[in-house]
Amino acid sequence: MTLTREHLEEGLIRRLASARPGAARCLADAELDASIASLLAEYCPQCDIWVFAYGSLIWNPLFRYAERHPVRLDGYHLRFCLRSMTARGTRDAPGLVLGLDRGGRCRGLAYRISRRDAAEELRLLWRREMVVGSYSPRWVDLVDARNRKIRGIAFIVNRSHPHYAGRLSTERIAQVMSSARGVIGANAEYLRKTVHGLAEYGIHDPLLAELHARVFGDDAARDQR
Repeated sequence: MTLTREHLEEGLIRRLASARPGAARCLADAELDASIASLLAEYCPQCDIWVFAYGSLIWNPLFRYAERHPVRLDGYHLRFCLRSMTARGTRDAPGLVLGLDRGGRCRGLAYRISRRDAAEELRLLWRREMVVGSYSPRWVDLVDARNRKIRGIAFIVNRSHPHYAGRLSTERIAQVMSSARGVIGANAEYLRKTVHGLAEYGIHDPLLAELHARVFGDDAARDQR
């Protein structure tokens, strides 16, 4: 299944997640709205909103945006540290998706959302990223190619959430990705599309490249060099 804007508008991801036996509690719309309102209360009421993207938001954003371009985020690094028990895995065989964890730096894309579209588009984004509250959205400083700072929203991994997987070895992550599959598709597809999506903007992440080589073989490794 390819995730679409209509799926998010209809709340499909929440329904699928809540239907799974033993599922983590899904956040209600009122909780999502309160989370957005709390975050926006810290920001300029007239300003456009920037969002930092690093995983599937790179190659399938679904929300409306005015522009996007590569940026750097200091103080956080990309890690496959969140278990996916619906989208890219199951309860019995969880997949792994990216989160921003403390320390280091990473690169991704910054999307600018027009302030007039912010209410609708952020709600759509929260319905995607905050289904079970495994992220903590917060304001961060992004740095663009001209070394200018951009204040934007980033989804930081919630270390206290039961889906947090911690620091797994590269070998273990590759093993999971080689076999896990959920309602949206294979975990390996998530990895491949993320690596290729970042590469379109000249972004190379050593961890993602190594995992890509392990999961897809030597030919993939040569493609990344």
